[in-house]
Amino acid sequence: FPYPQVMFTACELGVFDLLLEAGEPLSSDAIAAHLGTSTTGMERLLDACVGLKLLAVELTQEGALYRNTEISNIYLTKSSPKSQYHIMMYYSNTVYLCWHYLADAVREGRNQYERAFGISSEDPFAAMYRSEEEMLKFMAGQNSVWSICGRDVLAAFDLSPFRQICDLGGGGGALARECVSLYPNSTVTIYDLPKVVQVAKEQFIPPEEHRIAFYEGDFFNDSIPEAGLYILSKILHDWDDDKCRQLLAKVHKACKPGGGVLLVESLLNEDKSGPLETQLYSMNMLVQTEGKERTAAEYSKLLGAAGFGEIQAKRTGKLYDAVLGRK
Repeated sequence: FPYPQVMFTACELGVFDLLLEAGEPLSSDAIAAHLGTSTTGMERLLDACVGLKLLAVELTQEGALYRNTEISNIYLTKSSPKSQYHIMMYYSNTVYLCWHYLADAVREGRNQYERAFGISSEDPFAAMYRSEEEMLKFMAGQNSVWSICGRDVLAAFDLSPFRQICDLGGGGGALARECVSLYPNSTVTIYDLPKVVQVAKEQFIPPEEHRIAFYEGDFFNDSIPEAGLYILSKILHDWDDDKCRQLLAKVHKACKPGGGVLLVESLLNEDKSGPLETQLYSMNMLVQTEGKERTAAEYSKLLGAAGFGEIQAKRTGKLYDAVLGRK
């Protein structure tokens, strides 16, 4: 049943933001009037949010009054430091449109951008970045994910010996900012496409943050700068095994002796029996990318083929896990 669409719609209409700003419970009529919606539609949406534990309701002599729950205040309001609003909007406006064609994706074994948006499926990121607005949504959404679990993956291993770090496909830089916060003696270079770097500089990384630098390029086609540690966060799951091996071989060649690579991915159980979230992420990779989610052993095999050794995997108990390989 479309539970997520209820949440997406409440986010998009501004229900949670309004209730936070109001500072007091409001009636469905008042919420509808503020947000410019029908009263009957808003009442049903609010009641569904109550059922999903995203809102709470109290009955008074004046009627039902609605307020945010702690979960919605923390994760669904735009102003919260841990807000997931942007990733919700990305899922609502992009991901779910691809999921409409899941049966076609299963039949064909490829992403569904062509059916969903009329855009070639050959380059997934050309589709994701099909406009500056869509690119900004995607980058803000990825940043919001690292606001709640970035520190967990960076603390899975002691990365303090690595002073020079390169975050491949670092996007909006939220993971890089977590990294320099956790390891203040390290510097991080965000490597990404020129248009992504430009937006990151303008929108996400303040100029006074001197421990974060930028490198523009396409890591499949351009050179990779030398570093002591390379972070690939949610990168390999976008690509098939051949492209993963190709990228890891380039990383190994650029890596300093004694350096390493940190993979940040959602790990499947070795028998592929779960976790359910990771199995569903893998389905999402099918409708959106060329890749899939993998087990720790599968990532270890890819790292080993590229020349990395001393490979360790650690589960964080959160959305994403960590795999470290050394050169």
